Amino acid sequence: MEGTQGGREAGLSPEVEAEIRYLEAMIARLEAGEEDPEDFRVFRLKNGIYGIRGRPEHHMVRIKLPVGRISPEALRVLAEVAERYAENRLAHVTTRQAVQLHHVHRKHLPELLRRVNRAGLTTREACGHSIRAITCCPYAGVSPEEAFDVTPYAQATYRYFLRHPVGQNLPRKFKIAFEGCATDHARTPIHDIGAVAALEGGKRGFRIYVGGGLGAAPMSAELLEPFTPEEDLLPTLLAILRLFDRHGNRKVLTQARLKFLLKKWGIAAFREAVREERRIVKLTARGADLQAWQPPQDPPPPRLPSPPKKPFSFAPGFDEWRRNNLFRQKQAGFYTVIVRLPLGDITPEGLRALAEIAETYAGEVRSAISQNFLLRFVPEEALGGLYEALLESGLAHPQAHTILDITRCPGADTCNLAITHSRGLAQALESHLLDLPLIQDPGVRPISLKISGCPNSCGQHPIADIGFYGSSRKVGEREVPHYTLLLGGRTREGEARFGQVVARIPARRAPEAVERILRRYQEERQQNESFQAFLDRKGAASFKPLLEDLQSIPPYEEAPEFYQDLGADGQDFRVQLGRGECAV
Repeated sequence: MEGTQGGREAGLSPEVEAEIRYLEAMIARLEAGEEDPEDFRVFRLKNGIYGIRGRPEHHMVRIKLPVGRISPEALRVLAEVAERYAENRLAHVTTRQAVQLHHVHRKHLPELLRRVNRAGLTTREACGHSIRAITCCPYAGVSPEEAFDVTPYAQATYRYFLRHPVGQNLPRKFKIAFEGCATDHARTPIHDIGAVAALEGGKRGFRIYVGGGLGAAPMSAELLEPFTPEEDLLPTLLAILRLFDRHGNRKVLTQARLKFLLKKWGIAAFREAVREERRIVKLTARGADLQAWQPPQDPPPPRLPSPPKKPFSFAPGFDEWRRNNLFRQKQAGFYTVIVRLPLGDITPEGLRALAEIAETYAGEVRSAISQNFLLRFVPEEALGGLYEALLESGLAHPQAHTILDITRCPGADTCNLAITHSRGLAQALESHLLDLPLIQDPGVRPISLKISGCPNSCGQHPIADIGFYGSSRKVGEREVPHYTLLLGGRTREGEARFGQVVARIPARRAPEAVERILRRYQEERQQNESFQAFLDRKGAASFKPLLEDLQSIPPYEEAPEFYQDLGADGQDFRVQLGRGECAV
């Protein structure tokens, strides 16, 4: 086998090699008709491999970017595997600091896993009833408003729980987020556990929140402890997981998330149970646990680049890019640059170019839950040269973290549970909004747009200023693709406010609905009133009359395009739900 030394894959740990060889053996047995497809399904999901809608031999592979960090070498590996194995030649950056490759043939799975593991990445526990994601504020370590850098704590948590026995067969998926800033960049209230940096008498610790989640029944996390000392962080997380493992609902998957256990017990009872469980955890700890629980050291400063000095550029679009795509770091003279990825997608050529640019201009690359990449520790004196390099590579998209930076899930392109093609709506919205002068309005630019192809919230629509999720409506004997429109979602530390349903809009009219909402905001707002404050004053329900006429549907003979989903290549729409795998 290529790359082996003494019968062992070069660069792979024994446990990773064993898992991949077991996968190879299962695939061989499956193709010979000797393997139970359900057993294969459970094993592949534990290793980050999903099924693809309508193509049983093809898969989506989810690759974790541990706490959002990725090296230039790993970017090149992602480029290689996307080019070789993903049928659409795209890497899709997710809202959980991971990358998804779609339409990978089963026979290529072991090869792909070998390549990404050698690069320091993993697919392990990226799906299934496991600790799916441990995400981290993308500005950790560079934000002027942070209490301290939470990166080493997020990394320690990631290392400790990867392959940990307690996380292999939980009642349901589990997500953890770390935040060090006053601004909720990591969206901690929508996670099973949110850990927010706190200082008490100069000592480091965390405010721990529990029981958040989106899905069809979103709930905001509640405060477990106002201050958990840093040395108690991992024992506390382990205690919560042990309680969830024992008491979570294993009979009804739709009631299995931690948020439902918390709702059943109440926060006071859950808090007492965690304290008692943590006491037992600490009293029965192994030496390996005690060693892992030690507070991590602050990371060394990154390798700082020495790029050519060019602070400004006369290339087209530089001023607009500089206005929205830069974040001033607490380190004097350095910026974090947001590389906006339209639709969350990037090509192999883009990945390779980004790797080269990062090595020349930046000290570090991270991903953000906004489905973008961030170049950190870019010297101010090099911003002009960096912009020109991004422009030449097709990566200088302006309007990062504005209304044009639309979050979306993969939708019905690949997902078995999706109703609509959310990618198609995202493309239509961006195209429609680009033609409107109002997107230059300082009040409109920060508005967030998020899209999911079904109510399950993979596109995080409940926490968007303007959110959509896919739905359907029958007109006679024909189905018409629709989007349910929500207004007013947002998060801050300790609170998630979920958008209110305002209308169900035919997919073709969703861009016009957004334009009407924005124009009303422009016309009726008070001086310097934000969109969120405007919604609070007027109420989301006040938009219903404005959108009522958009909900009518012409007969098929007059307008057949209404009966075709955006992004579905002109085919008549039909809901085609398969067996969902995110609940396995």
